[in-house]
Amino acid sequence: MKIAWGITGSGDLIVEAVELMIQLQQEHDVKIDVFVSKAGRQVLNWYRLWNKVSDNLNVKVEVDSNVPFIAGPLQMGKWDILIVAPLTANSAAKIAYGIEDTLITNAVAQTCKGKTPVLLLPVDQVPGEIETVAPNGMRFKIRTRNVDLENVARLREMEGITVVASLDDITQKIKSMIK
Repeated sequence: MKIAWGITGSGDLIVEAVELMIQLQQEHDVKIDVFVSKAGRQVLNWYRLWNKVSDNLNVKVEVDSNVPFIAGPLQMGKWDILIVAPLTANSAAKIAYGIEDTLITNAVAQTCKGKTPVLLLPVDQVPGEIETVAPNGMRFKIRTRNVDLENVARLREMEGITVVASLDDITQKIKSMIK
């Protein structure tokens, strides 16, 4: 199984997402190619995860919305699935309204024109407060804005996109595709 995995600029769930990618690749017959937005690269550096990601996975960093070129290969089925986790509220809003100005938002939009499934894990999809962790390890709470909830609801209605609630949901989806 071949997975294209997009990382946007969210610190929330980034540590867990990196661990999951490495675990899936080590424990299952899965090849993961990671595509990192410019903001995602910054966040990986802040959380001191860049070396871990680049040492364990095939990683390419965004130059612009079409470089590295992944949209066409995603449409043609080079990968079995496109996963974006974690997905920032900014990228969720862009995808929800058809804005394709980053590598990840363009990849999602173009993938939806083909048959490759898209799985998104927005970090801002539950009303109220959530606890997250800063790069220095400090735990703090943030609240989800109504506009972010509305954008995620819009994503759930889009053809070709599945919004998942957790990294466990991603694991279950991948395991079901491997069998």
